[in-house]
Amino acid sequence: MRNTSLALFDHLPRAVIAIGTDYPHGHLLARHQHRRAQLLYGATGVMHVLTDGGNWIVPPQRAVWIPPAVPHQVLMLGVSTRSLYIDPDAAGQMSQACQVLAVSALLRQLLIAAVDMPADYDEQGRDGALITLLLHELATANSLPLHIPLPQDRRLLPLCQAFVEQPDIRQSPLAWADRLYLSLRSFGRLFQEQTALSFSQWRQRVCVVLALARLSQGESVTRIALDFGYQSPAAFSTMFRRVLGRSPSSFLQTSDTL
Repeated sequence: MRNTSLALFDHLPRAVIAIGTDYPHGHLLARHQHRRAQLLYGATGVMHVLTDGGNWIVPPQRAVWIPPAVPHQVLMLGVSTRSLYIDPDAAGQMSQACQVLAVSALLRQLLIAAVDMPADYDEQGRDGALITLLLHELATANSLPLHIPLPQDRRLLPLCQAFVEQPDIRQSPLAWADRLYLSLRSFGRLFQEQTALSFSQWRQRVCVVLALARLSQGESVTRIALDFGYQSPAAFSTMFRRVLGRSPSSFLQTSDTL
């Protein structure tokens, strides 16, 4: 099914409801939540997902996993989606936290096929077998480090939010510790407890994740590197490759089309 509302089919006694939707560039899905878990796959474009737990940037041909009843909003930047809405009982083995997932060639083809199925598909026939295989493949999908965790600590949160708004790789943990009237050691321990990352890891993660959104809009690596405070595009590219294992340009390249 394509370009339709989940509300019309959510009542059906099916483990999975699959819907494909084409969004205009810049479309914002306001904060909402679903009874079902959601796998939100972007066949094209980039999605920016925001929850109380942080930010996720989802490049083309990747997906974001959103557990049941998690409030979220999504900014769509030239996106055509293939969504799976999965009954909580069928999603029991999946993560209880949002995460960006790599999408294998098989999973991609299963998503495409699922969207073309009727909502009340035959659970005992070919369509039911396809859904079973799809859920098995989804369970093995690898998580990608495209999450910007945000702390709950009221002292630390405003600093992190300001950094996300205007990232600068030159900001130091010592400067942040001084602003919070903490020793460097106490600051490091607090930051790790709140985000599960060291300050250096978090700072790099923010730059990588936000760079993906800008790269998808056609901005140059040079412009992004300078805006983020790197001494050169090469320095930024080296950091990007260290975090994601690929260069900035190659990460956004996709060879498969719908």
